[in-house]
Amino acid sequence: MTGNGGSAAITLQDVSVCYRVPHERYYSFKEFAIRWLQRRVEYVDFWALRGVSLEVQPGEAVGVIGVNGAGKSTLLRTVARVLHPAEGRVVVRGSAAPMLELGTGFHSELTGRENIFLYGSLLGYTGQQVEEMYASIIDFSGLEEFINAPLRTYSTGMVARLGFAVATARYADIFLVDEVLSVGDEAFQRKCIHRIEGYRQRGATILFVSHSMGTVKEICQRAVWLDGGRVVQFGPTDVVVSAYQEKLQDNG
Repeated sequence: MTGNGGSAAITLQDVSVCYRVPHERYYSFKEFAIRWLQRRVEYVDFWALRGVSLEVQPGEAVGVIGVNGAGKSTLLRTVARVLHPAEGRVVVRGSAAPMLELGTGFHSELTGRENIFLYGSLLGYTGQQVEEMYASIIDFSGLEEFINAPLRTYSTGMVARLGFAVATARYADIFLVDEVLSVGDEAFQRKCIHRIEGYRQRGATILFVSHSMGTVKEICQRAVWLDGGRVVQFGPTDVVVSAYQEKLQDNG
């Protein structure tokens, strides 16, 4: 499953991620705070990833599949360095563009235009770079007539469209995509897929989480199937997706 990792764009070696979850349910922050101050909060360890090892090569698109709670989003957040593994090693070679929760960092009282600059700065763009990309961002999002309206007037789909347009405005070595190609209508989804595929053809590496097996098979050369935080299978997309779908039918 892994080699020496010397030329891989993404390498995970025996990676485990653990969340500490309160053992009891608390119905208010006040109740939790009192218990915490009294040192009466009991935790259980929840292992979201367990011993995950894999390599993604430069220019390769790998799909990450599995049921809800399998560890897919945790895997992407670990590669994006949002989460740090309790065990194991993660190596990422090249610039990464994480598309984990599009629009995180947007401000509802600012206009679409102002949020483009705000979100761009959070993604590491300079003001000049955002200025240079501004017209193409608006064009791709299709939100020109709403761009000077406050973001609170946008639908959820419109916010996601604007977020995707900003996050993918520049080429990156690695794109980390978490269920964002379901935004907007079918025509916009095709635009998103076309942009991601275009970057891959230019040499970008794609790590792509989705519940759409059709999209995974369309975009990805290989797929990794996670279950309970562990790798069940990693290999050619058609083979892994077929095994996963058979398992779902058996459990159906």
